[in-house]
Amino acid sequence: MAAIGIDIGSTAAKAAVVEDGKLVLTLVEPTGFNSVDAANRLSARLAEAGYDVGDCEVVATGYGRVSVPFADKTITEITCHGRGAAFLFGSDGVVVDIGGQDTKVIQLAGGRVKKFLMNDKCAAGTGKFLEVMADRLGLTQDAMGEMARTGVPVAISSMCTVFAESEVISLIGKGEPRENIANGVVESVVSRVSSLAAGSLGSLAPEDACFLTGGLCENAYVIERLQANIKHPVVTCPEARYAGAIGAALSA
Repeated sequence: MAAIGIDIGSTAAKAAVVEDGKLVLTLVEPTGFNSVDAANRLSARLAEAGYDVGDCEVVATGYGRVSVPFADKTITEITCHGRGAAFLFGSDGVVVDIGGQDTKVIQLAGGRVKKFLMNDKCAAGTGKFLEVMADRLGLTQDAMGEMARTGVPVAISSMCTVFAESEVISLIGKGEPRENIANGVVESVVSRVSSLAAGSLGSLAPEDACFLTGGLCENAYVIERLQANIKHPVVTCPEARYAGAIGAALSA
């Protein structure tokens, strides 16, 4: 029987279907204002693909996991992200998950969470930070990443997204080229993520890879800069943004 994982994040709601130990389907919807509505939209799309939530075991995770009306049970996102990452990349290593509102660093041992750290006090160093700054620059996140390649970094020092946005507005007013501001934004995020991960990465040999999950797993420039900052290879894949949902499905 198929098992379904639902991960209701702050920005995106994801679903994953695992059947006979294999990942067979992934879906994503914007979470929007109402987590219940996001879950129901995923349910409708799953039904279209031939997976009725009433006929499958469903596990929900993420910050909105209690809002999934058809879930058989809920599991914390740290457990699900760890299990999903172990499924995708291997049972041991360090996972960096850059989410919409928080960044998680999870150390895996034998496919289980050994320890973790989470930055959930401020959006700086998260996908939301990049989203806000990209909007201010009139760009998509991917376009901002590509533009950042051609710029030189300008300092964006504020730890708060609101104050950092004010810094960006000030830089725009002074005529700072967009590519330089974009570069500074990416460097700001990567620097904060690297600092959070530093302690856990100390457990790795220099040649060991760090696993990247979350919505930035296909942002080539962020991956490149993260790799340069942490001085470890960064391994990811398009399915890595669904790590939480995959872990939830496996837990079902």
